[in-house]
Amino acid sequence: MIPALLVRATIDREGAAGRAWIEALPGLVDQFLERWNCTRDGDVLRGQVGVVVPVRLAQGSAVLKISFPHPGNVAEPLALAALDGRGAVRLLERDDEQFAMLLERARQETLEDLGSTDEALVAAGRLARRLAVAAPPEIPRLEVGAVAWEQQMLAQDNELGHPMPARVIDAALDTIRAFGADQTDTLMHGDLHFANVLRGEREAWLAIDPKGLAGSAAYDAATIIRDRPAELLGAADLRKALIRRIEIFSDAAEVDRDLALGAAQARMVSSALWERQHGQPRVGVELAERVASLLAS
Repeated sequence: MIPALLVRATIDREGAAGRAWIEALPGLVDQFLERWNCTRDGDVLRGQVGVVVPVRLAQGSAVLKISFPHPGNVAEPLALAALDGRGAVRLLERDDEQFAMLLERARQETLEDLGSTDEALVAAGRLARRLAVAAPPEIPRLEVGAVAWEQQMLAQDNELGHPMPARVIDAALDTIRAFGADQTDTLMHGDLHFANVLRGEREAWLAIDPKGLAGSAAYDAATIIRDRPAELLGAADLRKALIRRIEIFSDAAEVDRDLALGAAQARMVSSALWERQHGQPRVGVELAERVASLLAS
């Protein structure tokens, strides 16, 4: 029942704790199917950190999502509850202790399926604006997290022997400090990319898998511009192509273009440092460093 890729990824990432959770997962699925009076209605799907089970309820269709119990997943139900279906799948039931949720089912089509990248960026930006509701007090604030982000970047840069030019690191630190001073107190997705936006029934597009952060949606420019990397790498002028994507998203989201550009640069620096430190590519060290350098100029 459990996708093999999820089994391997969870055990590789989490070790013994991941193996124990995988072994318990079939029982957890059965437990929540019974508890929330639903039946399986399709193949089990693999998320990045858990399973998504299509289910049927008396009142229609939904999905059961169970995630590995990790601190990074704590705020997702908080964000979905605050949104209450506004621009995101609706939260129907939740068990925060077991990291289980019953969610509205959206279609399988994502923004990735749109032919036009510009159209997808506009849709993502408008959705980011729609998600910007008042953040509940228990949602983590980017303003606060920026302190730890700066400390981590400085420590990684020092540990790795300063692999990038000082101007690139300094540009990233300037942006991090700008986020630290930014008192925007609305929700943002935190991991907005084309695959995390599904075609909906109630609304044209619905977000899934929000990280649950409070701050400017300019932060999300970093993930949305990475989509369709082959198209980016095939551009005659990569820097111009990156900036164009940032401008399209920023205008649609109604966020500051300069802050969005800075966010993309700073988060690419973080990706490059993390990949060098752990040897586990996310976007590729060379690409991340290239983008970070281009956007710092």
